[in-house]
Amino acid sequence: MAPRSTSADRPPRSEFPDLPRRGEEELQDRQRRGVLRVRVAADFRRLVAEKGLAEAYGATDVVVAAEATFTDQASLVLNLGPTDPPIRPREPQIDGVAALAGGSGSDLVLPIGGGDGFRHGGAQALATLLAGGSVELSAAGDPTPLQPRRELHTRLDLERIGNGRLLLHRGIVENGVVAVSSAEGVIHSAWGPLLGPFGNALFSASGADSIGLTMPGLALLGPGSPVLVGGGIGWVVGTGSAHQPHPRRLASGHARSPGAVAALSVDLHALEGRWVRACQFEGLGSALLVAIAAPIPLLDGPAAAQAATPDAELEAPVLDVSIPRRIKPSFGGVSYAALKAGVIAVDGNRIPAAPCHSPRLAQELAEELAERLRADRFPLRLPLLPLASRPALIPLEA
Repeated sequence: MAPRSTSADRPPRSEFPDLPRRGEEELQDRQRRGVLRVRVAADFRRLVAEKGLAEAYGATDVVVAAEATFTDQASLVLNLGPTDPPIRPREPQIDGVAALAGGSGSDLVLPIGGGDGFRHGGAQALATLLAGGSVELSAAGDPTPLQPRRELHTRLDLERIGNGRLLLHRGIVENGVVAVSSAEGVIHSAWGPLLGPFGNALFSASGADSIGLTMPGLALLGPGSPVLVGGGIGWVVGTGSAHQPHPRRLASGHARSPGAVAALSVDLHALEGRWVRACQFEGLGSALLVAIAAPIPLLDGPAAAQAATPDAELEAPVLDVSIPRRIKPSFGGVSYAALKAGVIAVDGNRIPAAPCHSPRLAQELAEELAERLRADRFPLRLPLLPLASRPALIPLEA
């Protein structure tokens, strides 16, 4: 299955190198025989710089890209066993955090993010579980003849949770943004504290090392695609929150703004605490720092050329997030090379820049996935269906 693209996504095929095409079965066979050639994104770019694209392509089957970003757009879904007598829960709380009861007495949904001022939310409850601790579960009962119980007070740990899944509604985003503030003083944002006017800049994606800028359009991801999420094998479940499959693109096909989004699901019991961290954003509530890695098969010259694109040729938009409107003022794009160098120029100002993600955790998980792929401990397959082409970012008018 070839990477999906349109004429607007990338330049004509003739502008890419003509390299031998590979198929899914060929790569799977190499993996079974233990000879799959896997490199993390940074190593592949270095090899291209040293040996050229054709030689690097000939020595690499799969590139692994990864990111470790903050999110509060996530939910923990828990499937619990029955009580005796049975209860139909109403207004459940997990570790003091309001949850939602599902259609039966055993399904609960815990939002990961918390409201304004919340220092303890669903993220902290999840972190407690992953650390081997227990959390309190309480609920009032909505009595029925077959579910007469009126109250529930108990404790849960991983062993007492039959099944659970972490859902990341905005799991993989094609590109990020650079947040700045033109307002006086400190603005507490979803990217972290911003000092204004134009005192600092925070960028949310990791440039050439990220999944979406190694694989433009998330072209090799679709429902059922395997990805490594927080140490566990997770799956793409479809398009994610604010999915924009047709953003403005560079000539190389890379998005100039957040672009396509994939939603992810992963088994609670497969998560590892070292790659899933609870945190709290002042004034906004709790969130998670989650490391995610994805394999990117190099099927042809276009895929290899896009994976080899350096930070200097990739950019993110600079937005003034202090303006509380749907459309925020933009100061154009800046290169990831400048962002990683630590200083950018915006509207005549030189501004220190810092990542609001964890390059270290992303690198660790990328190396972990590369090793699993070489050892045939991670499935390698192309999507049966692409991500939807319909945009999901439709403003509400009120």
